[in-house]
Amino acid sequence: MLEVMVNGCNGRMGRVVCRLVEQDEKLNLKCGFDKERIENLSYPVYNKYEDIEGVPDIIIDFSVPNATLNILKYAVKNNIPVVIATTGFSKEEEKQIEEYSKKIPIFKSANMSYDIMIMKRMVKWLAELLKDTDIEITETHHNKKIDSPSGTAQMLANAINETLNNTHYCEYNRHDKREKRNQNEIGMHSIRGGNIVGEHVVQFFGEFETFEIKHTTYSRDVFAEGAVKAAKFLVSKPSGMYQMENMVEI
Repeated sequence: MLEVMVNGCNGRMGRVVCRLVEQDEKLNLKCGFDKERIENLSYPVYNKYEDIEGVPDIIIDFSVPNATLNILKYAVKNNIPVVIATTGFSKEEEKQIEEYSKKIPIFKSANMSYDIMIMKRMVKWLAELLKDTDIEITETHHNKKIDSPSGTAQMLANAINETLNNTHYCEYNRHDKREKRNQNEIGMHSIRGGNIVGEHVVQFFGEFETFEIKHTTYSRDVFAEGAVKAAKFLVSKPSGMYQMENMVEI
């Protein structure tokens, strides 16, 4: 049975992951880790690495960038694979994660949804066919989401730009600009409100018509299920960086 630690176990996604791990007959929720230690749960929650009893087989991380980098230090020290579902990393933090992946297997994805991977493939294909259009990406999330734009929106924009030979760039703020739209922009827009789990829309604006593709998530279970599947996939892999495309065939 696979012994799992959940980093960020007290958060919205962390609690969902813990529930799904406990329901899986092939997994055992060894412990959680978070900034606050909570008692009277069916599993121990730690907030200090030196207090952790034993070593888990794998770590699932749904936290914040600083907490992710801290848990990676612990993982490297103990040779533990890590599934990273946290978003909002800086370029320097991304480089640090790449360095850690030379020592342990790391599965990292801005979105753990299978359907989002299909969307990523589709927008790359559409970008090639509709390369002369104006491309805009809008993402909507709950009012407690910290990073903006979402990691998924950035992932979709990067996929489009790669298809277009890196000729485009992301425009995050038109408020201070007094000029017409550049054709090489990928407009990025964020909406925050209520309890919306996640919605991503990519639009290709032509002169006489618009093509739009949209993905809506109704339950956080989608991301948690993806993270659990990633943990089962990753645990036997050698060191290196892995992503959804490595786990699923589309």
